[in-house]
Parts: sequence; structure tokens; C-alpha cells
Amino acid sequence: MRRLVPDPAEVGVLEALEEFPPQSPPGRPFVALNMVVSADGRAAVDGRTSPLSSKSDRAMFHGLRERVDCVMVGAGTVRAEGYGRLIKDPDARARREALGLDPNPLTAVVSRSGDVPLEDAVVGRDPEELLRALETERGVRSVLCEGGPTLNRHLLTRGLVDELFLTISAQLVGGGDPLTMVTGAPLEPPIELELIWALEGEDDLLLRWRLRP
Repeated sequence: MRRLVPDPAEVGVLEALEEFPPQSPPGRPFVALNMVVSADGRAAVDGRTSPLSSKSDRAMFHGLRERVDCVMVGAGTVRAEGYGRLIKDPDARARREALGLDPNPLTAVVSRSGDVPLEDAVVGRDPEELLRALETERGVRSVLCEGGPTLNRHLLTRGLVDELFLTISAQLVGGGDPLTMVTGAPLEPPIELELIWALEGEDDLLLRWRLRP
């Protein structure tokens, strides 16, 4: 991959994420969203994100998982995408241990019903309460949220997101009723972002933003 901003250079995922995650804010874990959208803003194809993903996006997807204490996801996304063990690569598990992390991050699922097809997941109904419990009961300092759009909205509107990783896929999807990365009515006011870096993959763009307070 090539870093476009700042300081153009060839970089790998591990180098791009060398200083991720930052220190957690007071009272809760650090939270980053990671999403992929098409060039026309669609967040899924036939209800799934995998058709939008590329080699570089998958590398970033796994690189982010490698660096955090916990991955949070909505129950609908778990069912649609088929979640299992989060870190399968032995080398990645070894790198986590070298950083003082458990070999596999916790999985936290937001579910109203509590019916989640994952044996070892931490399950909660309210995202904010779940984040608080992860910190106080499990010592979690960093959380990667992988959607879906409903969970994204809950976290964003409550001011619980610190950074956004967004891959813009080199595809046009179309459709009259598009699923975007945040569901519901427009955000009022819009959330402003500060660009940290921009990477060029095959034909896609990988962007990292900090949310402005």
C-alpha cells in the first residue's frame, strides 16, 4: 500500500497501525469504527460487506483486530457475516502476545434478545453500558466496532467513537434504498472528522479519521 497523506511512502499495515490504538479516554475504552463502503456510499451488497472488500481492506481489517482488546459488533452483523474466532493466524496471535494482549480479542455483541450464536461472546443490550462493563469487569482499554449501521449510529450519537477507519471500495453498487454505514435520520449536527492518514490500496482508498470533539 502507498501512504498518500501525510508524507507519501510505501507502507505496510503493521507500520500504518504502529501507534494504534491511542490511550483510552477517561471513563471508557477507546473506540474505533471500521467500515467499508462502495464508491457510491453503499455499506453492503445483498446484506453482506464481503463483496465490497479487497485484499488491502482485508489486510487492514485483520491488522486492526490484531491491535485491540475487544471487537464489538451488532447481533445482525454476527448472523449476516458469520463470526467465529477473530484471530486465526498464529503469527498474529504471537504478535498480540508480544504486545501484552491475549492471543484472541474478546467478542462483545450488542443484542436486544440476547440470542447470539457465539459461545464465548460478552453480550449486552445497551452499547454504552456494555462498554462500561468491558472496562470495569474485563479491563478492556480498546474496542474495535465492526458495525452494523444501527450500532454505529448508537455509538456516534452518544459520543462514544474516537476514530473511524473507512475503506472506499472501487465499486459502484446502486440501488433505490441504500444501506449506508449509519442508519436513520441525518446526524444533527453532522460529526466533523480530522484526517490522520490516507492509504491507496489496489484501486481503493483506506482512510483513518479522528472525530472532532
